Amino acid sequence: MSVEPLDRSVDRRAFLARAAALAVASAAGAAVAAPTMAVASGPLLASPAAGNKNRALDHPNAYVKPRPEAVADPTELTIAEAAWLIRANKLTPEQLVEAYLARISAYDGIYQAFNLVLADAAVAAARDAARGPRRGALHGIPVVVKDNYYTEGVLTTANSFLFKEFVPPYDATAVARLKAGGAVVLGKTQMGPLATTRATTPAGVITTVNAWTPTNRNTDPGGSSTGTATAVAGRMAASGIGTQTGGSITAPSNAQNLTGLKPTMGRVSAAGIIPLTYTRDHPGPLARDAKDAAIMLTAMAGEDPADPRSQGLPDMPDLIDAATPVYQKNRVKLRWNTRIGVLPGFTNGTSATALARQAYLAQLAAIPGVTLVDVSLPDEWSQLTGTTFNNIRLAERSEPFMPYLRTDLRGFGVTLTSWLQGALLGGNEFLTGQRAKLLLMERVLNDLFDACDVVAQTDPVPFDILGLPEIAFPIGSTAAGVPIGTILGGLPYAEDRLLSVVAAYQASTDWHLRRPADPPAAARTLGPAAEAPRLTAEQVAELTE
Repeated sequence: MSVEPLDRSVDRRAFLARAAALAVASAAGAAVAAPTMAVASGPLLASPAAGNKNRALDHPNAYVKPRPEAVADPTELTIAEAAWLIRANKLTPEQLVEAYLARISAYDGIYQAFNLVLADAAVAAARDAARGPRRGALHGIPVVVKDNYYTEGVLTTANSFLFKEFVPPYDATAVARLKAGGAVVLGKTQMGPLATTRATTPAGVITTVNAWTPTNRNTDPGGSSTGTATAVAGRMAASGIGTQTGGSITAPSNAQNLTGLKPTMGRVSAAGIIPLTYTRDHPGPLARDAKDAAIMLTAMAGEDPADPRSQGLPDMPDLIDAATPVYQKNRVKLRWNTRIGVLPGFTNGTSATALARQAYLAQLAAIPGVTLVDVSLPDEWSQLTGTTFNNIRLAERSEPFMPYLRTDLRGFGVTLTSWLQGALLGGNEFLTGQRAKLLLMERVLNDLFDACDVVAQTDPVPFDILGLPEIAFPIGSTAAGVPIGTILGGLPYAEDRLLSVVAAYQASTDWHLRRPADPPAAARTLGPAAEAPRLTAEQVAELTE
């Protein structure tokens, strides 16, 4: 028996109040420290919380009997499937880690998903996991970490000139919690320089490719969590973590057939992450399906004394339960009756994306418990979500990096333009932008969500501005076989509702089970392209988060 989610009206009011306070804190200069300001003590992780987290991860629904076709190749398994095999003593953590390391060795020369592979440490951690007590569904599961998360004693560069030699003295809270849950870190993944655009060198030369078209660097792999997405899509990791400020979890997930979950602002502590903007940085998982995303977020989430944004939130619901499909007479149905808002023009046209969206909505409509609702955009939507107000974030980006902007502009490489834009933004513009953000939030919560429980989105940015949760997942592919994805947005703290919808959809379709072919042998022997294209500073400024 599944309990209906609590009425969200109180959460809406509380979220508005928190957003106003966060805007004030940001204006007052309460920002996450850059690496050079880090203190050796690190985030605080209370042991009772860790114990509760492991109990939550040892959820009966977190273990799924593997598909027969996945058993032969451990790198094909989802987290939930691998956890089932490990618990049944049919697979060891070391065997799983070695299988992923073999793929990294064979294919990352063309994928270029990793900044750093921690092979020896991963094998050692897997052996320790085999000897130690079971910690739940993440026990012995190999994951990857975007290179802007602090990793104790391990180079953390944010793929930039500024931090090319930075070695943190502690793990980011999210990384520490994944490790406490039993996860094994395979390495640090390539990313957009300082978490801006798709993965390139700090000078703008394109590196990481889309795992679905490894020989075509012009296919967008999504950014800035590019390396994490390519590593998971290319079966070089079971799952991974990224950050999102303007689409950096949802975009790479959509581009590479993954399920990416950007939680509500504060659900996951951002302590120990090289910052982009204080009011919009969201850590979250990039996974293979809704169940895996729920397992990852369950491990990562929770209050952290080192990050005020994570404190005082409503309790985390049972995400693993929410991501478990419900059946009635062998037919999948929604766990909770849900109104799905469809924006004007969502399915217009005859493009591959439009056709995929049409089929997606038809599939959703056939699931008992779904009600599709046509919704209108709030007043002044284009103005409130457009470039002018969206660029207010640039001031938050520049503020903690002012010492670097004053001493060596070359350290910013190809991303410099947007950092200078932020430094030159006037205080009056920033404050006007904060008021506009609160107006937008009030209209979204009170008007848009008055007619629906979740909304089908075409652009992640408005919900990134507001700190509302989003989930990205695959719904089709182009004629060339490139994935097509979509995004659902939800009310604050309603990650469970989003996961329940996606779990039901994925129980009715197989898009999320599809994997890209391995790179052709010729591409593997050639290695990285010698004449890789370069993004200009203007392109980076246009595409930046």
